[in-house]
Amino acid sequence: MARIRLRAWQRAALQSLAASASPDFLAVATPGAGKTTFALTAARRALVDRSAGRLVVVVPTQHLKLQWAHAAEAFGIHLDPDWSATDGALPSDVHGVAVTYQQVAANPGALRPLVRSSFVVLDEIHHAADSRAWGDAVRHAFEPAERRLCLSGTPFRSDQSTIPFVRYVGDEAEADFEYGYGAALADRGVVRPVYFPRINGRMEWSTADGMTWRASFDDPLGRVRASQRLRTALDLKGDWLPAVLAKAHRQLCHLRKDDAQAGGMVIAMDQDHARGIGWHLSRLVGGGVTVATSDDPRASEKIADFASGNSPWIVAVRMVSEGVDIPRLRVGVYATHTITDLFFRQAVGRLVRYRAGLAQQRAYMFIPDDARLRHFAMGIAEQRRHNLRKPDEREETEREEAAERDEEQLTLFSAISAVPLEIDGAPLEPAVYTEDRGDPIPGLVDELDEKPDADDFELLPPNHDEILPTPEPGPELPARPGRSRRRELREQNSARVRSLVHAKRKAHADINAELNRRVGIKRITEATVRQLERRLEVADRWLAGRGPG
Repeated sequence: MARIRLRAWQRAALQSLAASASPDFLAVATPGAGKTTFALTAARRALVDRSAGRLVVVVPTQHLKLQWAHAAEAFGIHLDPDWSATDGALPSDVHGVAVTYQQVAANPGALRPLVRSSFVVLDEIHHAADSRAWGDAVRHAFEPAERRLCLSGTPFRSDQSTIPFVRYVGDEAEADFEYGYGAALADRGVVRPVYFPRINGRMEWSTADGMTWRASFDDPLGRVRASQRLRTALDLKGDWLPAVLAKAHRQLCHLRKDDAQAGGMVIAMDQDHARGIGWHLSRLVGGGVTVATSDDPRASEKIADFASGNSPWIVAVRMVSEGVDIPRLRVGVYATHTITDLFFRQAVGRLVRYRAGLAQQRAYMFIPDDARLRHFAMGIAEQRRHNLRKPDEREETEREEAAERDEEQLTLFSAISAVPLEIDGAPLEPAVYTEDRGDPIPGLVDELDEKPDADDFELLPPNHDEILPTPEPGPELPARPGRSRRRELREQNSARVRSLVHAKRKAHADINAELNRRVGIKRITEATVRQLERRLEVADRWLAGRGPG
């Protein structure tokens, strides 16, 4: 097993975790800081010293199960991301499983026997509050665990029901260890500074009562009308969003001159919206745009291919807005009507991961100049300004960030037009972007500075060296075969069974039962790699006419 160098905050967090007598520990660390490395290091120590017998990781999405399992292999930990409640006992050569919160909610009782004496990682724990039933299921499933490590990329609140295994002061979750974006910027080499080009616009739409409304983002509106204005801006039939996509694409072209693998991300409203954005970007790029939506069975594969490759753009709804690790992302377009501080920070968090070997690491999130988004961006930008100053220029600042949920019910309205404007209200022309304090955004290009060049998108070999960490030295875990070997053996076993069904004129169930009996297992999902290998040998002898024994 290779080595890993822990960051200072990770070492401090591990010390706090070891010193805590509580079975529950909440670590809040900014996206890109290395929460996965911290959690897997803690889990590995628990497995090595036998304070825990298994590892269970709970994540928001199917793709994150694969990402955690892949990262765990670098630590000598074998997680099964394909485990389900119908699989029975876990094979003895597997350290644990990765499941989603939705899986937990569907059958919390199936996990209780598995988590006894286990180390449990609850990634992005605020998802346990997505519904009352989810929170109850998480509590029921993981009460027997030896240790529960809760992770989050940003501080969160309890708006309705408290989240299991989290301590509260008022309605604010109280972290046992916190490492924020400002601290990560100050440490240098951990996260990137993110800048927020804001695009104004003049929108026109009609409502169910026949009224026609016209407003720019500068005009004060109530919550419902403000949400309708934003939806109108994001309508692909208008001029606003295509113009913003073109501007973001020019910025990506500029960055790729020095960072050939730089990528861009668009967060869309829904699946149809994502596909429409993908079509518009494809016209700009000439192809090579990845659209990953939850209704696509290949979505996780597409995200993984994008992460390890160098194609320019990925478009998704929520699948890349939280937790997904794509270090090469440096340009984003916030093209969704989801307006909460937590979601916004998670989306911005996809752009902040630092990559070694690059001299300049600025990232840019293009946002509508909506007052709510402007407020969220200001909170992040103020931390950036404070921590990029020279030490003798820093000053104490305090900021109370308000969280606002957009709970608008869908009403009948129709977008009529959306015309982009610059921040000063002029028509979209080359101009210098500023943030709210009037500071120019460094490194931002305009239409006349950059024109996309086909050579910008020549495909390069993927760089895998910067994606996974390498573990630190320490006591070794017993060796475990990788997931790919287990998957290969299961596929080979399935092929042998099909051959035996045809050759021996027996039912699938009979063939499987006989092979399982010969190697001493109840079902193939419980087999170790060695048992799968023996099962293949038995099947081959049977096919050769020497009987099943």
